[in-house]
Amino acid sequence: MTVNHASKAQALDALSARERAVAEKFATGMTYREIGNALFIAPTTVRTHLAAIYEKLGVSTKIGLATYFAGGAGARPDGSLSGALPVLAIFPIECLNSEERWHRFADGLSSDITIDLARYAGLHVIAFHTMKSLGSKPADFAADGKALGVTYFVSGQLRADDQRIRLTMELADAANGVSLWRERYDRPAEDVFALQDSLTESIINVFAGSYGMLATVGRNAVRRKPPASLRAYDFYLLALEQHTTFSRAGNVEAIRLFSRALELDPAFANCWAELAYAYSVEACNGFGDDLLISIENWRIAAENALRLDPTDSCAHACLGNVRACVGDLEGAERAHRRALEYGCNHAGILLLLAGSKALVAGDPAEAIPLIERAMRLNPLAPPWYFGMQGRVLFAVGRHREAVAALRRSSPESPDVLMFLALSHAAMGEAGAAARAAARLRAEFPGFSVERFIAGYPVTNPDALLAIRHSAELARLA
Repeated sequence: MTVNHASKAQALDALSARERAVAEKFATGMTYREIGNALFIAPTTVRTHLAAIYEKLGVSTKIGLATYFAGGAGARPDGSLSGALPVLAIFPIECLNSEERWHRFADGLSSDITIDLARYAGLHVIAFHTMKSLGSKPADFAADGKALGVTYFVSGQLRADDQRIRLTMELADAANGVSLWRERYDRPAEDVFALQDSLTESIINVFAGSYGMLATVGRNAVRRKPPASLRAYDFYLLALEQHTTFSRAGNVEAIRLFSRALELDPAFANCWAELAYAYSVEACNGFGDDLLISIENWRIAAENALRLDPTDSCAHACLGNVRACVGDLEGAERAHRRALEYGCNHAGILLLLAGSKALVAGDPAEAIPLIERAMRLNPLAPPWYFGMQGRVLFAVGRHREAVAALRRSSPESPDVLMFLALSHAAMGEAGAAARAAARLRAEFPGFSVERFIAGYPVTNPDALLAIRHSAELARLA
């Protein structure tokens, strides 16, 4: 169902001129900073306006907002897609300190977490002002949560003094109130604004992404369902789990499950983006029969994702690499910049971009800070993070560290074995290099170094030279 013209006009009339300007720019994909520069306001003021805009328009995601300015085919007024996405309610964080400044800090933190989580296309978040106006605590939320269709809720408590801040956050099932996750964050209270950003980023990365708490909880629930009752979002969650094994069997199954989700919901933007990423893995690892077909499927999926959601950072990252596959390095760098703008607080996106800077386009030295930031943002650090870290460290010549990182990654991924062989060869460790190379040939006979170079693609001259030289030493060339 789409928003009809009369409803759109009435809702938009409720916005002030400044709010409408912010909404229009955000809907087109501009970042907080870009909007602030264009309208001569601070990025924090942009966030405040967006909270009010979401409340007035009755939307919770950027896709829902875009329906008011670009038609939004297939999206509902609330931004949900076929009713498949989980709905998250974030209670205003309770401040246990009597000072007014800490109450303001708690409210600002609650608002930031709500707005930034709403930027994820795979998540439906109740607007902060809606939650604040209810005034209820989690124990009294049953009726309100049912009316809003809430799946999970988040609550928190803040204790603070001039030296330290302690924040306790909890995720619970809205249906029964059962606690699903709880964490405590301790930080020095030196710079309140930097602290607010740091806490917001940490919490978002624990919740969101394929290894985040919401995905984990969702997958556990999906496994208890009869297969005939699975929805698009359920297939998407199962696909993400398979995808992040980076094995041949896992990638084949991920593509099947993502495709099944898209049959049920063709407007699922984030699913298109993840499908693009799965095809990119197929291309560089030799998991498909035809490299050109893998690249074409990769391109189509990335472009479909961006048609539905121009701010999807994963889709921009995938589009950047596929443009490099066809020789458009300027287009690749533009897409990577957009991915960083929209995914600067997303650990997984930072890892993808680090790999692209090291091997595709850009300065490999700039990849290291991206890796380090990603590791700080997501303390869960799934195995594929270390695989990406290993290839980046190899590209900058830190071979010993590369081996240590690669040994913490997935042993079922051919590119991990390749970079292990290359790193050992670069250090003159012929025996270790030969063992990794032998395993690679035995377990992945369809893989080759040149296939990886063409399908990743490796276009950075120094990285290309290093890979080919070490491949000769490891007898993989």
